[in-house]
Amino acid sequence: MTEKRKPRHLKAVGGAKPWNAGRKLPPEILTEAEVRALIHASSGRAPTGIRNRALVVILYRAGLRLAEALALGVKDVDLAQGTICVMHGKGDRQRTVGIDPASAALIERWLQVRRERGIKRSAPLFCTLAGKAIADQYVRQALPRLARRAGIDKRVHPHGLRHTHAAELAREGVPVNMIQAQLGHSSLATTDRYLRHIAPEELVRVMQQRSWEAPDAEAAGGG
Repeated sequence: MTEKRKPRHLKAVGGAKPWNAGRKLPPEILTEAEVRALIHASSGRAPTGIRNRALVVILYRAGLRLAEALALGVKDVDLAQGTICVMHGKGDRQRTVGIDPASAALIERWLQVRRERGIKRSAPLFCTLAGKAIADQYVRQALPRLARRAGIDKRVHPHGLRHTHAAELAREGVPVNMIQAQLGHSSLATTDRYLRHIAPEELVRVMQQRSWEAPDAEAAGGG
């Protein structure tokens, strides 16, 4: 009897590497409803849940890289003006990005918790309840856990939220040079390649809107 082949997505027995080891998987764009579910999967009362909600929001609505978000200080965020100053982006470039009022409110809620708990202002914006820096691995493990709790089947990871941000901007008709500035890309060519890679649904939508007079299937002659 021949041995049944294991499904490709299952990890092999004995510690062997899974089939997708070392492969760079394409980003999976979340819908707005999925992001809302992801945020609601974090507690709106527990201090760490409030912090994690704010972190998800800043990745999703400001499009920051995870390292950029975890490097932010309290002084880098001006919620009244709706701005976030990234002091050391990729290539050590500084940039200022915008954040919408609804997202700013979730970040302000975390700042309020920080003040109530006496966390020093000098601590990183996103820190432990003891005021210590958060490891990026904690976030990378927390997001899939929240996704499972929210019933999301897609791969959910920090950079995926950045991809979702860029895709939404493109869908909303934001000029590519403004998307470039928000994402902190060094050139328009980089942004163009980025958008072509992550937003194929726009192409699909356009193709679906095309129409033509197709011949009747039953009347078509056989070959």
